[in-house]
Amino acid sequence: MSRVTAAYSARAAEYIDALGSVGSAHPSDRQLIDTWSDGVSGDALDAGCGPGHWTDHLTRRGLRVRGIDLVPEFVEHARSTYPGTRFDVASIDDIPAADGSLGGVLSWYSTIHHSPDRIGVPLREFARVLRPGGTLLLGHFDGRHVESFDHAVLPAFRWPTDEIERELLAVGFETIETHRRTGVGYRPLGVVLCRRREPSEADA
Repeated sequence: MSRVTAAYSARAAEYIDALGSVGSAHPSDRQLIDTWSDGVSGDALDAGCGPGHWTDHLTRRGLRVRGIDLVPEFVEHARSTYPGTRFDVASIDDIPAADGSLGGVLSWYSTIHHSPDRIGVPLREFARVLRPGGTLLLGHFDGRHVESFDHAVLPAFRWPTDEIERELLAVGFETIETHRRTGVGYRPLGVVLCRRREPSEADA
């Protein structure tokens, strides 16, 4: 993921100015994240937190949450802007958290640069760090087929929601609900809310 880190580091200030606030998000995104957070029990992780605005938002809503991101410039900005919240430079492919230690994981566009042969890496990490019954809210770019496209920073991937669901099922999740948003000025967004299955369920 060094290429991803370098690409975002080079444009970190631009990204922060354009997208580094909850106010820049679509209102329905905020509603989805707020509703998910209301159901989280225990510690949570903002996986791929970027400039830290969602991490701060969740903290203000009373969630015990920390953020991780590969981009040092994002983490530096988050630490200075939101000093009451913990932020670490770390990869969603190797999350610094114990097995089963979290009640919730937010992955908001953080897997968009993972190719189909690598998407299972962060999904397995999300499953590992969540306790049974813990929830993952995953936002992704929606499409009719799994395909790459020219993202503003570097190539990213669109996924049909049912394909993402299959990948999640394979690592121990079950879907609770899905959402799809389209609109003028926005790329189609898919969202999967899923639950970490109990070991007995995963083995069944």
